[in-house]
Amino acid sequence: MTTGSIEGTKTMVIALGGNSIIPLGKSGTIEEQIEMTHTTMVRIAALIEAGHLIVVTHGNGPVVGNIFIRSEMAKHRIPPMPLDVCGADSEGGIGYMMQQALQNRLRAMGIDKDVFTIITQVVVDANDPAFENPTKPIGPFYKQEEADAVAREKGWTVVEDAGRGYRRVVPSPRPVAIVEYRAIERAIDTGAIVIAVGGGGIPVVEREGGDLRGVEAVIDKDRASSVLAMQLKAEILIILTEVEKVALNFGKPDQKDLDLMTVKEAGSYLEEGQFPPGSMGPKIEAAIEFLEAGGEQVVITKPELLSEALSGRRCTRIVP
Repeated sequence: MTTGSIEGTKTMVIALGGNSIIPLGKSGTIEEQIEMTHTTMVRIAALIEAGHLIVVTHGNGPVVGNIFIRSEMAKHRIPPMPLDVCGADSEGGIGYMMQQALQNRLRAMGIDKDVFTIITQVVVDANDPAFENPTKPIGPFYKQEEADAVAREKGWTVVEDAGRGYRRVVPSPRPVAIVEYRAIERAIDTGAIVIAVGGGGIPVVEREGGDLRGVEAVIDKDRASSVLAMQLKAEILIILTEVEKVALNFGKPDQKDLDLMTVKEAGSYLEEGQFPPGSMGPKIEAAIEFLEAGGEQVVITKPELLSEALSGRRCTRIVP
């Protein structure tokens, strides 16, 4: 086999980027989402046919933003929902599309496996510094007068967004633990395929006594997927994104694509500023945390290159 190919049966957490649901350059109609979801699930089904145990996670942008915008537009007739509930809505809707598409594909292949979605809560630290420094834009654009009014009315943090208007920004705390990981673990032990941690999961904090409470925040789905992979003791974490390979000096004349990195090299490049916080940075941080906790390998590539990546081609592999 090609050097770097993944051999034997592995437990894999596959983190799908938003481009696995709404392709770049598309408007995001439900028909486009269903078509793209089907295409992605065909690739996942091939891994299931090969015998791998699979948990699928996914982003939810811009779907959750659209849900939030609808809620705001209808606020004069229907009470708007908090952000954690909007996130749960997106988990259910996207999970349904993925679940059905994968069920249909497996049935066509003659594979009898259960597929289901788990609406996933993710514990964050109530004292995470991110709550004092919200940075993640979400929802509609406002004119300055509207932004000032909504900030006063709801206590939101609203900032100017690249000359396009003003938007609400919310915290993006680090994930600590996946609440439902034991249910996910039991499911994959039976051979089922689970779709979980949609959009990074629903951020919750623990109250005194252990009760959970949703908070107005969003969680990076790659970091949450890494935490899930660690709790499940998965061997492989696959991060599907918009580029074939991780690169040094990205977008510059001397860009250098990377086929292989060690954890030590990845950490050094991260410290050098090669992987910005708003793009590749969280993916590399998630990879490092997973591998330092005992994972075997992280694969980063485009969704359409998944099969080739598992043969060690057209991807970046990160190893201990």
